[in-house]
Amino acid sequence: MRTHEAVLRRIEDDLARGDLRIGGRLPPERTLAEQLGVSRASVREAIRVLEAMGVVRSGVGSGPDAGTVVVGDPAAPLSAALRLHVGTRALPVRDLVEARVLLESWAVATAASTGSGQVELARAEELLVAMEEEELAPERFHALDAEFHVTLAAAAGNVLVSTVMVALRDAVRGYVVAAVPTLPDWSTTAHRLRAEHREVVRAVRAGDPARAADAVRAHIEGFSAEARLVASSG
Repeated sequence: MRTHEAVLRRIEDDLARGDLRIGGRLPPERTLAEQLGVSRASVREAIRVLEAMGVVRSGVGSGPDAGTVVVGDPAAPLSAALRLHVGTRALPVRDLVEARVLLESWAVATAASTGSGQVELARAEELLVAMEEEELAPERFHALDAEFHVTLAAAAGNVLVSTVMVALRDAVRGYVVAAVPTLPDWSTTAHRLRAEHREVVRAVRAGDPARAADAVRAHIEGFSAEARLVASSG
């Protein structure tokens, strides 16, 4: 079980036992991370999933609305999300590539046309900076890359699209990392991917939905073609 799934399972168990109830608050992020022996990033990821599913609501600052509050019955949607996290790892690469193109091209076009998701765009830009390190190991690069794509998709403001992208992330990262040894020159590929990432964000920032959609489509399909992912999966 991956760390964010462990966080989700812990929350589900607490709710099932009645240790957490609707209206109750989750422990602080730092406390929950220490209790579970995972990173705070994993806790944040799990909370984002639960928030997208309508199970919790996160508030910032202090006062009665601060903290992460349980606002909905989690049993059915949380179980379904966990099954999706597991099941997507076995999906055909062709299907994953096509699903990514559909979801992400729509998401960036929507964010570009509406000007939504400024917080998510700022976070995506932070991830781009982290990916700029020349000596970054491919595994770390692709972990950041997967987070970048999930964050960028969230900029559209569609809860369902965000939740599906989070659920697909491990499967996407898996097929991408597996493709690295097949590439003729990883450093050249990494340089190109960085440039393509920046172009997608620039198009969204410029409010150009067609350019943003085309850029993310070319980015996803270009890597697939270079690594011969779709051809080899058929």
